Amino acid sequence: MSSATVPLLDDDTVPFGEEDNLDGAPQKKYTHPYITFFHLFFRGASVVVYMLCGWFSESFIASFVAVVLLLSADFWTVKNLSGRFLVGMRWWNFVDDEGISHWVFESKKNTQVSRVNAHESRIFWLALILFPVIWAVFFIVALFGLKFKWLLLVLIALALNGANLYGYVKCNFGANKNIGSVTTDFVRTQVLKNAFDMMTKPTNQPTTTKPTGVI
Repeated sequence: MSSATVPLLDDDTVPFGEEDNLDGAPQKKYTHPYITFFHLFFRGASVVVYMLCGWFSESFIASFVAVVLLLSADFWTVKNLSGRFLVGMRWWNFVDDEGISHWVFESKKNTQVSRVNAHESRIFWLALILFPVIWAVFFIVALFGLKFKWLLLVLIALALNGANLYGYVKCNFGANKNIGSVTTDFVRTQVLKNAFDMMTKPTNQPTTTKPTGVI
């Protein structure tokens, strides 16, 4: 992995940090109500289904798949939508022509931070921090209850929730240092590295050296 500054890949989307410059309307209490809703919905739904799945189905496989699908939807939503629109941050990865993987952490410039909706920002950070704590409690309960098959599911939840938490903490750290984009080694532990390998490339497939798009 490289720690050198890297350029953004070309795309046809609205430039990062310019989404709320498209009109001069005064700031509403909730600028992105639907994104805020789904930021909470998938996170809450995965916890509720995990707690209550035994009441509705005796099939561990069905419960496992349902929770993992909700966790995956939450991971994608938080990484690609709510982080960008609610707090003006994003992190992503690409592989260059030499096969080197680059992790990029970005935040809005200081002149744009004030345009972030304060209500949405509080909701974003509260949910981002609270739900990994909830899954950590489930981990302790499953571990001491010797529920090893559920322990695997909780570990997946911790990996996905923890990945987004770590990524946005890195983005926020860069913002506090007045840095627009910070590129660094994302994986600090082998556990996080394995979790991201599972999400970013097919299982048992050789690593490609061709550039990939933003994930």
